[in-house]
Amino acid sequence: MLGIWLWILLAAIVLGSMAFVALIVRERGLVASRLVRAQAAGILGGIAALVIMAKVSSSGFTDAGGPADWFLIALVFITGLIVATILLYTLAGWLRRNTTALTDRQLTD
Repeated sequence: MLGIWLWILLAAIVLGSMAFVALIVRERGLVASRLVRAQAAGILGGIAALVIMAKVSSSGFTDAGGPADWFLIALVFITGLIVATILLYTLAGWLRRNTTALTDRQLTD
């Protein structure tokens, strides 16, 4: 049904989740400030999920008639927000660790 989008989304979920767990284990917990920034930026992920949903389905938002349709739209947005938050948190964490490692190495040289 989703075509290539299905495989892209599944790969992002699997790889992102593995990188997230590895980052949490490495840092021994969550960094609150990074999490808040990732949640704020995750709103764009929710919007992107809605855009993808509209592109791959044969109906638009104007076709939503009943509560079940609006519940599904909200569920798609929330799922996109959560996935984007996890991916952005993970990306920021790994990039920050690499930048910090380079800075520490430069200070000791």
